Amino acid sequence: MPTVDTYNISGAKTGEIELNAAVFGVEINAAVMHQALVRQLSNERQGTHATKTRGLVRGGGKKPWRQKGTGRARAGSTRSPLWVGGGVVFGPQPRSYYKAMPRKARRLAVKSALSEKVVGQDIFILDEIALAQAKTKEILNILSNFNAGEVKALFITDGDAIVERCARNIKGVKAIATEGLNIFDLLHHDKLFITKDAVAKIEEVLG
Repeated sequence: MPTVDTYNISGAKTGEIELNAAVFGVEINAAVMHQALVRQLSNERQGTHATKTRGLVRGGGKKPWRQKGTGRARAGSTRSPLWVGGGVVFGPQPRSYYKAMPRKARRLAVKSALSEKVVGQDIFILDEIALAQAKTKEILNILSNFNAGEVKALFITDGDAIVERCARNIKGVKAIATEGLNIFDLLHHDKLFITKDAVAKIEEVLG
């Protein structure tokens, strides 16, 4: 089992914790992580884009000129894609970008990302995040204590709304609950700050 140090919010070491190897010590699978990331980004697309074909553009019902005898090319409608103000050929239409992926593969991607952070020593286990006051500067102080003020950091808590609210105004910093753990946030942020309670819940769900 991987063993990592635990800290308080001041950055002082308070002990050690053994992490579940089935969650934080799996073999890193880059292909599955990439697949899960593509799936998440794809499923966030609304797919409501739309252009009008020649049949949807208003007007154009009258033939502009007779078929023969004018010396001009044949034309049946002023809404042809060849005309200014006409329809669009092969333009985007509403569609679904949904991608399916087995639950085991999705979980493996998250476990691979967590294991990668452990290998890279980019994960900090905190005893708890007890803020003196519900202010953004409290989160900034924590980052400063860990020399992480210039990196993208992700806080994972057991559903602490105060931490989430205090962190959302800092560029590159985000706080989420364990229920919202996802592959994009794990890969997008450089450092992870996870409370002991959150670790226990993650291991309970993914272990």
